[in-house]
Amino acid sequence: MSGSKNLLKNTFGVSLATLASRICGLLRVKLEALAIGGGLTATIWFTALLIPNLFRRLLGEGALGTALIPVVAQEERENGIPEVRKVLAQVLCVLGAVLALIVTVVSLGAILLQTDPLGIDSAFLASARVQGVCKLLPLIMPYAFFICLTGVIGAVLNYAGIFVRPALTAVLFNLCMILGLLIGFFSGLSPESLLILLALLTPAAGAVQLLLMLWMLKECGRFPDFCRSAFASFAVTWKVLKLASPGMMAYGVLQISFVIDRTLALYLGDQAVPALTYVDRLIDLPIGLFAVSLGTVLMASMTRAAADKDWQEMNEQLNLSMRHVWFVCSPMAAMVIFFHAEILSVLCLGGRYTGDDLDAARLVAIFYGMGIPLFCSMKVLLPAFYSRQDMKRPFYVSLVAISVNIILNLILMIPLKQGGLALATVCSSCVNNSCLLYLLAKDGFSLRRGTLFSAVRSVMTALIPAIPIWFAVPHFSTLFPATFTAHLLVLTVVAVVYGCGFFLLAWLFKVPELRELFTILRRRKKKSA
Repeated sequence: MSGSKNLLKNTFGVSLATLASRICGLLRVKLEALAIGGGLTATIWFTALLIPNLFRRLLGEGALGTALIPVVAQEERENGIPEVRKVLAQVLCVLGAVLALIVTVVSLGAILLQTDPLGIDSAFLASARVQGVCKLLPLIMPYAFFICLTGVIGAVLNYAGIFVRPALTAVLFNLCMILGLLIGFFSGLSPESLLILLALLTPAAGAVQLLLMLWMLKECGRFPDFCRSAFASFAVTWKVLKLASPGMMAYGVLQISFVIDRTLALYLGDQAVPALTYVDRLIDLPIGLFAVSLGTVLMASMTRAAADKDWQEMNEQLNLSMRHVWFVCSPMAAMVIFFHAEILSVLCLGGRYTGDDLDAARLVAIFYGMGIPLFCSMKVLLPAFYSRQDMKRPFYVSLVAISVNIILNLILMIPLKQGGLALATVCSSCVNNSCLLYLLAKDGFSLRRGTLFSAVRSVMTALIPAIPIWFAVPHFSTLFPATFTAHLLVLTVVAVVYGCGFFLLAWLFKVPELRELFTILRRRKKKSA
């Protein structure tokens, strides 16, 4: 099987594993909406969970894991797997010490903010939203320790050719949250007691994930070797940190931008943070299901090609990935843009989540939906830089994009509220994509004319069937009462009719991406038979 088909095959496997996690995630979203709603309680929970997830993106799934892959590849080629085990022991120990310090500092800071020892006397810091977050942080922060180590180990497992099982471990977190939400919803726990229960379950789920990842490392012969010689010199760790530092700064600035978004949302009221978060979970389905899976496989594949200086293979992988990202993500974007009300009614409406909460999320859904292909393209473009150990230029590009984001946040949040924050994010992502494509073109990794034509064709194929269905849905919806069953029926009919229309047009237009995906499916079916 060619390298391109292997890339799609591995991506498909990771996507299936991710799909299991995302299905659990959608159930979790429904239970969160029922149990904690879209107001103050949801704002406290989502903001508290945001903090350890920031460090997860920065130190777990971000630049550190990305920078570690080329170093592991070089050590394995030059010195073999025993040396790789020593490198992993050293990196994990240093990272563990840093994470333990971060967890301690953030937890103590949250405790101090509750007592206000400096006498700041700020109305914002004294608000129920901020004080509620501070109460949860000491309980939830240990999750950052476990999940960051899990993310770095996952990068090593991906390089070793193990993709599906690490992706499946994410299911555990969602299962733990679902268990806590079910207990809280059916036992009638107060909102405060429910949040404490969820905060305790979060690090427990992270600990189990870490243990499973360490077991996988042992199974593939790469379990860290914590011998004395592994710590004789920290040259390799410094090399990893040096490679990762530009990317970590880029991720750090990005997360600062994200924190600014959510802080501005806190100022907008109790509904703003939940509106952004629930829609973010919704669009995370296409991003996590395909783009993240593709980016994970692509990073390992491009790293091997870069080590062999096979630039033509890298360019082939880039163009193939971009074609498939736009083909898969365009219909998902159209579904969110045109049918977000039906989707959110099924996922969220009911319990403590009201119609007003849904109205607060409408503009967010439209604008975030428009950005789905752009968010997904980023997952493909960045490996083309990181696989060549080029971390600095994406950092400079991210600074430009984040500056645009912050400026547009302040401008657009006044007339559009949380919708303005979402639109600013999409605009900055467009800037980021454009700059990265320009730099890649200067390096000789340009998108072919056929790839650009394919992206436009995918967008048109997604829009053509969506528009008439969008006009027909209000008339169809009036035939049923406003119940969960009716919302589910309407959404099911819309999804089936739209899916049939999209694939029919793709078949009539002889879209090559459709044929390539079906080829992978047939091969997997024959192999399983």
